Amino acid sequence: MAYAGFLIRRLLQAIPVIFGVTFIVFWLIHLVPGDPARTALGLHATPAAIAKLHQEWGLDSSLPAQYLNYLGRLVTGNLGTSLRYQESAGTLILERLPVTLWLIVYSTVLVAIFAVPLALLAASRPGALRDRLVSIISVAGLGIPGFWLGLILIQYFAIEARVLPAAGFGSGFTGHLESMFLPSLTIAIGIIPMVVRSLRAEVLRTADLDFVVTARSKGLSERRIRWRHVLRNALPPSVTILMVNVGFLIGSTIVVELVFSLGGIGSLMINAINGRDFPLVQAVTLFFAFMVIFTNILGDLLQALLDPRLEAR
Repeated sequence: MAYAGFLIRRLLQAIPVIFGVTFIVFWLIHLVPGDPARTALGLHATPAAIAKLHQEWGLDSSLPAQYLNYLGRLVTGNLGTSLRYQESAGTLILERLPVTLWLIVYSTVLVAIFAVPLALLAASRPGALRDRLVSIISVAGLGIPGFWLGLILIQYFAIEARVLPAAGFGSGFTGHLESMFLPSLTIAIGIIPMVVRSLRAEVLRTADLDFVVTARSKGLSERRIRWRHVLRNALPPSVTILMVNVGFLIGSTIVVELVFSLGGIGSLMINAINGRDFPLVQAVTLFFAFMVIFTNILGDLLQALLDPRLEAR
């Protein structure tokens, strides 16, 4: 029950954020230059044809009226109809959702696989060569643009070595693992440094606490102390850092999807912007916002599970 109450509080706190996102997204998208009706009909469209399409799409109403209609549709679960594809925006998002979810989850797993050992390695000998090497690698990872790194990985691993696919989602579980490795690694490399630095600092701080000193005085092995006592208590702040960066990761998938031709929600977003497809842009942006909010709530819940003292906050 305690965790259920914790989760309910977080969900209630997310409601104003979601409302604010709908307001900002709606008004910002209408500041983008261009007329979706003219874009759909072409440069030689007549004013009468444009006016007719405006009426069909509900673009002839005032912006406040359009916004109220937009909120009314959202309450019923209707994300609108794409002006370009003439399909439900929710259906279009669901069709491309597996690709984007694979990319996000795969990247998060790779971050955990690489960040934890690197942080422990650096914290085992502060100031030593291994610690400096990890720091250098971390700084390098932060400074590499994602799109450029993606192209480099394609060049070496897909074109020259031919060990991994250069593009596409693949088919079947094994095919997805192979095809999504390079794009997921591209995203993970940008997040690993921050998680490593956070976890390293927490491990060093925890290693000097009284309960760790007591464990050493009892004759426990350093390996057991490190994994059972130090790492377990150092993880909660680093989990928060990871989940916050996963939120940023959701936005960065747009560029990576284009580089690797994945055809996920990020690609759908770019096509919607280029086509002035207001309903689809709003739907995709709102979906990304929901994913970021869900990720933050999940991070809070994981942190509470790792450190029950946070439940009371």
